[in-house]
Amino acid sequence: MTDRILVFYGSYRHDRMGIRLADFIVAGLRARGADVELIDAKAVGLPMLDRMYKEYEPGSAPPAMDALATKIKAADAFVFVTGEYNWGMQPGLKNLTDHFLEEWFWRPAAIASYSAGRLAGVRSGTAWHGTLSEMGMVVISSALAVGPIAQTLDADAQPTGAAGESLKKAFGRFADDLAWWTEATKAQRAKKAPPY
Repeated sequence: MTDRILVFYGSYRHDRMGIRLADFIVAGLRARGADVELIDAKAVGLPMLDRMYKEYEPGSAPPAMDALATKIKAADAFVFVTGEYNWGMQPGLKNLTDHFLEEWFWRPAAIASYSAGRLAGVRSGTAWHGTLSEMGMVVISSALAVGPIAQTLDADAQPTGAAGESLKKAFGRFADDLAWWTEATKAQRAKKAPPY
């Protein structure tokens, strides 16, 4: 059965560079046979967090939130593509993520970070690790860290130069790790209902 993977991207900037990494990951996972959808926080357009999805009466949540909750619950795995803002998380992606909780449970998550500089967003990736774990996801050990993003992926999300070659090599292990955990969690959920 095909794995259903949601790739989340959260920049609201008008000259977004990280979308290159999101598109690269979507294409790479599709090439491996996964059913992949890009969830762009800016396009979804959820308001700043006031009430979580679970705090609405059934059928009363905003339509975009309700549709996304359905997609999250139906997914087998998640990838979070995150930039680094002042050593921290991208606010658009964090805001979208925080609208949900139980919807994330018992599935694996992978983190791909990027920045314009050489540190490749790793401080943001590190912060996301604990957050996603707290939200009930199994965070895989493999991560992608891309920087400088403009020297690694071109405008069509194609790898360029030595940095692009390194990204292509790293992607295989990243995708293999995510696939292993996706298979493991699907099998366990089929075998035994989650404890809560």
